[in-house]
Amino acid sequence: MMARISLAGITAAIIALISACDPGTRADGDTTSASPSVSTAGTADAPPASIPPRVTPTFPSSWRFPTGARASFAPKAMIASNSSAATDAGAEILRRGGNAIDAAVAVGFALAVSYPEAGNLGGGGYMVIRKADGTVATLDYREVAPLAATRDMYVDASGTLTGGSVVGHLASGVPGAVAGMTEALRAHGTMALADVLAPAIRLAESGVVVDSALSASLGNAKDLISRFSGGTVWLPNGQAPPVGTVIRQPALARTLRLIAAKGADGFYRGETANSIVAEMRRGKGIITNADLEVYKPKWRDPLRTTYRGYTLLTMPPSSSGGITISETLNILETFDGVPAYGTAAWFHRLASAYQLAFIDRNAKLADPDFVQVPIVELTSKDYARTLASKIRPDSALRTEAVTGATREGTQTTHYSVVDSLGNAVATTTTINELYGSGVFIPGAGIFMNNEMDDFTSQPGTPNLFGLVQGEQNAIAPGKRMLSAMSPTIVLDLAGDVLLVLGSRGGPRIISSTSQVILNVIDHHMTLADAMSAPRIHHQALPDTLRHERDGLTPEVHRALTDTGHRLATYPSPGLVMAVMRVRDGWQGMIDPRSFGKAAGH
Repeated sequence: MMARISLAGITAAIIALISACDPGTRADGDTTSASPSVSTAGTADAPPASIPPRVTPTFPSSWRFPTGARASFAPKAMIASNSSAATDAGAEILRRGGNAIDAAVAVGFALAVSYPEAGNLGGGGYMVIRKADGTVATLDYREVAPLAATRDMYVDASGTLTGGSVVGHLASGVPGAVAGMTEALRAHGTMALADVLAPAIRLAESGVVVDSALSASLGNAKDLISRFSGGTVWLPNGQAPPVGTVIRQPALARTLRLIAAKGADGFYRGETANSIVAEMRRGKGIITNADLEVYKPKWRDPLRTTYRGYTLLTMPPSSSGGITISETLNILETFDGVPAYGTAAWFHRLASAYQLAFIDRNAKLADPDFVQVPIVELTSKDYARTLASKIRPDSALRTEAVTGATREGTQTTHYSVVDSLGNAVATTTTINELYGSGVFIPGAGIFMNNEMDDFTSQPGTPNLFGLVQGEQNAIAPGKRMLSAMSPTIVLDLAGDVLLVLGSRGGPRIISSTSQVILNVIDHHMTLADAMSAPRIHHQALPDTLRHERDGLTPEVHRALTDTGHRLATYPSPGLVMAVMRVRDGWQGMIDPRSFGKAAGH
């Protein structure tokens, strides 16, 4: 162990020397070798952190995203989200003197207006906060099972799993978004709730201008939305609105005004709560006023792990993302050297690490208020060495095959925020499938989640995302369903914020988020190249290494097949939103496979 520590220290010193000697280039999305440290006191004149020079990777010649793209740049602060309007809302708050937490809450509420497929008041999420003074906080505002929920509520008399956890009123857990965002603002914000909500209220009243992405999204979900009341707002004349249409949402504006005036009580009690409960009763759902009144977000102990000297600040359970990413990286860290990006050796090692980590994820993780989760063991370096010993360079691991098709989707949304003081926030929020359960609350102007499908409705049977989970994640009243959401903040070798990121995409959140981190740390890519690089995914069951089309060269594909991997393409990995510190400030980038905006000042 002493030898390992000594080697790490020598390595860090060499990297620091290289960084100090290489002046790099201007941080405009090109290469960077060192960046100004945002110290825990928030000063701007601290010495440069030890960040290695960036290296241009080699992508397959047929790959659709070239190397050398440029991320957005700002010298003081940066926001990246899936919605231009939501990013603008957060930027407005920063310009008015708010901190990153104020801006993050503004982005979250604005997403509920401008990004109905995943932004929400009817869902939940997780937030990782790292303040300029070094304080780290993690907030769990995941939905919970209603008090009337039962273990087998989605299994019929013949023992067959029904679709009740996916579509309709019975699919919704008690939403946590409003309670979580208002609590984060109360604990760590600097502005009044009404001020932070002002951009979202203005957007709901004046109207959202439909762009090509929103029009296509509504068109794709037309059948689901039209089954319930959401079509009256989002499908004028029964069709997806054409580009340029202005959609006004007076009911949602009223809901936001009630929250601005009364805080979380403006949602969980009174008029809005009564609207939710009335719609639940109409559709034979089980969420009651009592469910809404007792809901509370939970501050959790942050999960802090390391990888090659860098520090990861991530979510503990009820999110599975932090543990699964940490376990994966711990496994990779046990190997000497890093295979070159894009080689069969790299993808084999990475897929095997995911496979082992997902086996634990599916069997051992759940709401820690109901199940004892072995967090210390699963994130320990010793345990990772035990797992890594199972990986052979010339043969794939085998996971028992599972029947049932895996449904692919790009659900959820993530946003990242940093401010000029060095505060950073990573937030992932969701209503699960796009437009959730499809159920729309007319009196409140919101879509409801279908998060109940994230429970183990029937052990051994795949859920919406093909995940096969165990009894520990079974349904129970008041329990939080397991999630793959992975909001993450990475600190560099000097302990300063380097990356603020997360993703959407079900279990592919875990693989996509971690691969951007690995691309930056192990392969020394720029943020743009790290986000553009081809990705893979392995979740143990089904026993398939999924890869993006044209993301592997024919030679690598053949080598992985010869190793024993079962390969298949997938239409979309997780979609990452990220902010990265560079020499002169901050870079922000939306996933090139997605839509949205990164902007700052």
